[in-house]
Amino acid sequence: MAAPLTLSPAAAPALTRGSTIELQAVGKHFPGGAPVLADVDLRVRPGEIVGLVGPSGCGKSTLLRLLAGLDREHTGTLLVGGRPVTGPDRAVGFMFQEPRLLPWLTVAENIAFGIAPGRRSESAAIVGRLIEQVHLDGSAKLYPRQLSGGMQQRTALARALAAEPAVLLLDEPFSALDAFTRIHLQDLVLELWQRTQLTMVLVTHEVDEALYLSDRVVVFSERPARISEIVEVKLDRPRHRRDPALLELCGDLLEKLRLAGRWDRKKPEYEI
Repeated sequence: MAAPLTLSPAAAPALTRGSTIELQAVGKHFPGGAPVLADVDLRVRPGEIVGLVGPSGCGKSTLLRLLAGLDREHTGTLLVGGRPVTGPDRAVGFMFQEPRLLPWLTVAENIAFGIAPGRRSESAAIVGRLIEQVHLDGSAKLYPRQLSGGMQQRTALARALAAEPAVLLLDEPFSALDAFTRIHLQDLVLELWQRTQLTMVLVTHEVDEALYLSDRVVVFSERPARISEIVEVKLDRPRHRRDPALLELCGDLLEKLRLAGRWDRKKPEYEI
């Protein structure tokens, strides 16, 4: 088994692996547009996985960008490890819907790109460990164009972990993948979470994915998005996808989404 990923105190002295995330009365609107988020209050506990679901376009990904410091125009307070979010920070890892790898760099070089400058002398060891942990053995010298979609996302995941973040934000990272690859990467994320105990926030349109991965699932309303309900997933891990209790939760969550989104079957743009 690969050695567990450890967070060096020198790499992020103010934050520790598995830090809390706190949102207090967070709101967002784009210039000249309607409000996107309104009075969002949420506390993500250390080492917890929280899934965010809701109507398509309600603002889930916008909220994740605020947490990552990629968008700094908002009202309310955002805290990671008790520290205000003021901009991008290596302590906050981010996985996008697409891999966003640098095409002129190899797998190993893309992963090393995420390593903090102060730890560059350890790059070879860190990259080697991460390649093993995301099951990319033998692929270190390949370029993104030579990889499958799943391999590209595993590389992106390794790059996010290379910064040794305190929390990891995932914005529909498996949405473009086939069902089999998506299942494999869900299990990989859980495997890495068990080793690192990172705090994770996952945006997804897949109800079964949210329930399989998360400790809690936050249901958002239509815009301006508010938290309409928080569902506790009180099922032991490892979970089984055909577990009747999980399937029952899935049905309940679909109904909560229907109510939160005022679902109209004639609206094809509504997604869950």
